Amino acid sequence: MDQNQLSAEILSQAPDAILFADREGIIRLWNLGAERIFGFSAAQAIGQSLDIMIPEKLRQRHWDGYNKTMDTGETRYGTDMLSVPALHQNGARLSTEFSIVMLTDNDNKPLGVAAIMRDITKRHQEEKAIRERLAELEGTKG
Repeated sequence: MDQNQLSAEILSQAPDAILFADREGIIRLWNLGAERIFGFSAAQAIGQSLDIMIPEKLRQRHWDGYNKTMDTGETRYGTDMLSVPALHQNGARLSTEFSIVMLTDNDNKPLGVAAIMRDITKRHQEEKAIRERLAELEGTKG
């Protein structure tokens, strides 16, 4: 297996969602991890707006940041993880963490972003339950 085949296989089979959206926010790549996490097949997702996975009330904020990133070529999420709510195809709300990779053309202008995303819904729910229990216990003292 050559380097390109190896890279393609890793990308395809990764359990995390790996996707690419162009300058306009249109999905151009969607791996098996993205299918598993978000419920859309690659055939359903590719060619669609990122809106398919962004909760409606967060879309304006997302697009403001996305467009600024495409205009400036700068983002703070290349190395920092971002935690955001997302949507499953069935409408269920997910908690996700992701980082992005900015891809640029020969003139260093953004072509779009690749995102590596992980579903942390279960962990988020467990942490919330622990915080609530702690608050409850602290409330009974004193």
